[in-house]
Amino acid sequence: MDISTMFIQSLFAFFSTLGFGILFNIKGKKLFYAGLGGGLSWFISLYCEGLGLNTTSSFFITSIIFSIYSEIMARILKTPVTTLIICALIPLVPGGGMYYTMYEAINGNIMKSIELGLNTLSSAGSLALGIIFVSTLTRLFFRAKRKSEFRELDKISKKKIF
Repeated sequence: MDISTMFIQSLFAFFSTLGFGILFNIKGKKLFYAGLGGGLSWFISLYCEGLGLNTTSSFFITSIIFSIYSEIMARILKTPVTTLIICALIPLVPGGGMYYTMYEAINGNIMKSIELGLNTLSSAGSLALGIIFVSTLTRLFFRAKRKSEFRELDKISKKKIF
């Protein structure tokens, strides 16, 4: 896939994410950055698949990148991280996979249905694991930072008292 097609698809992902952001009642510049997260996530996903990665690996890498983006922008915009993560996740939700899984099951193609279902579950699971991974690392980082700040304050207060 050429780069111009990827940018056009990412632009459409941006606008569709804006629509979901409006439904989630996100306002002002936060809405723009939420949409940007959706466009970014779709672009990274296309880029990874263009490199030859399978969908599950692509979604895992993409979820790590858009989670980092969401964590940074949430602190800059002073907004909850979940609003940005959910919007960035919207273009990647494997709804089509679930549809085709059910379609094959209804048509009696049980083996094809199981194959599609497992692929869809692995894609959804990789998205969740990437988000959890970044969230956990961020939480650990800020907890360690807070502990070191408390140690510094404790040293300063002991110097003044004694």
